[in-house]
Amino acid sequence: MTISAVPARAVLEEACALAAFDPTGAEPVRIAENEIWRLPDGVIVRIARAGQWKAAVREVLVARWLADNGVSAVRALPHEQPIAAAGRPVTFWVELPPHEIGTVMDVVTLLKQLHPLPVPDLPLDRLDPFVRVAERIEAAMSLSEGDRAWLRDRYEELRERWERRPAGLPECVVHGDAWVGNVARTPEGPVLLDFERASVGPPEWDLVSTAVKMTTTGAVTKAEYAEFCEAYGTDVTKWEGYGLLAAARELRMTTYAAQHAAARPEWQAEAQYRVDCLRGRAEPRPWHWKGIM
Repeated sequence: MTISAVPARAVLEEACALAAFDPTGAEPVRIAENEIWRLPDGVIVRIARAGQWKAAVREVLVARWLADNGVSAVRALPHEQPIAAAGRPVTFWVELPPHEIGTVMDVVTLLKQLHPLPVPDLPLDRLDPFVRVAERIEAAMSLSEGDRAWLRDRYEELRERWERRPAGLPECVVHGDAWVGNVARTPEGPVLLDFERASVGPPEWDLVSTAVKMTTTGAVTKAEYAEFCEAYGTDVTKWEGYGLLAAARELRMTTYAAQHAAARPEWQAEAQYRVDCLRGRAEPRPWHWKGIM
């Protein structure tokens, strides 16, 4: 559900006043689940959802840990943060130079920096591939009750399978949502963004995000994926747990679209198509899902 910029600006102004920033001339970058604003002096303000204080704290701590370890990632400003404004956690970041969306090879470059790092003494949760999925199913009011019931059953089935997943690579800090949309390509190289889902778990979860772009949606070519695997050193699609993790990622992508389609009619066809794909009503993989937001 897209959030109006009017209340967001009120939160922005309150947070800036508390942090001693001037919000005059602030421009919205993205007003969605998390609201991103740009201040004229090169500061990016991120307003998270109410109830996400723990995630906001984690984002700042992980960003500072990555900076200390030389990983190319967006930098949190050296202020005491998050700041609570109107009951919402707000964080402040260094604006990136002019950039474009990252590439598949940018993703693997950054994962190769992240995954070998020792797990730090930070308040990192265990990876949960299903965080917010149940809430998104209940919010997906544009879907039929039959489709929502099927999604609930699928969610429960995959959660149970996750608890007995096969062993894989040694666990490490994972980004949690490692796709090209969370990488910025700058003149100095790729930069990792968005640490809301950073946690400790199997590195395969970060690799699956790219793999499903080939096997599920067709957004990544076989040649691009082969280059990705060669750079990382393994092909997650050959792992016996791939089907489970790919199914979890597909469910996340579907329920994300369905949740937002409830408030955005222009996305309802895409959300329904994704459900139809999962339920075997569409053509075989790879499907061609369109991006939303």
